[in-house]
Amino acid sequence: MGNVTTSKANNITSPNGNSLAVFVDGNDDELKLKDVRGNVQPFSDYLPNTINYGLFSQTKNSTPITGTTQELSLIGLGVGTLSVPSNGFSVGDSFEANLIGQLSCISTAQLDIRIKTTSGVLLADTQIVNMDTTTDKKWRLNIVFTIREVGEAGVAVIVSGGLFSYNKNSGNNFEGANFSIINDSTFDTTISNTLLVTAQWNTNNAGNSIHSEVFTLNKIF
Repeated sequence: MGNVTTSKANNITSPNGNSLAVFVDGNDDELKLKDVRGNVQPFSDYLPNTINYGLFSQTKNSTPITGTTQELSLIGLGVGTLSVPSNGFSVGDSFEANLIGQLSCISTAQLDIRIKTTSGVLLADTQIVNMDTTTDKKWRLNIVFTIREVGEAGVAVIVSGGLFSYNKNSGNNFEGANFSIINDSTFDTTISNTLLVTAQWNTNNAGNSIHSEVFTLNKIF
């Protein structure tokens, strides 16, 4: 084994004189770590099996969805990516999306928020939420996705679930809906997939409006 104790002049040293060191073993060219007790192990033993990291962060409010029954995007401009390339998923890959924004609506409003790919594959759906009168209140949407199987449509499996919540005018209790979907028929990991989050009102009343202020997407496993 190569010279370990002299790998760094400012290594952390224990009372018995051993130092914490990271070095390349001259015998096998492998990166290793020697702890303060003198134990030597491959450095890879200290690394997690998976690496978690941010994929997308929204930096501008989304365009308000107001006075329309069209299904439109809740995602604003941002940095990073919402796409996974073809064959880019592995079994067990998990992701978390968090959105926060503002909404107003009339007492007869119904809202449906869908999480899908830009090609139209449905990943999750709040389904129709019967809303209460709300004026400039905050809302939040949390979604978690896990890849169960990879492959073409009919083979690949993704499970997605989450919670949509908001405050109505009368009281501070949270209203909303929780949801989960297992898609084992139309999801395809052999093609590129890009995430889309949409909202749709039941009427074109100008009192119905929703937009996002925060949206982050992270790989969590």
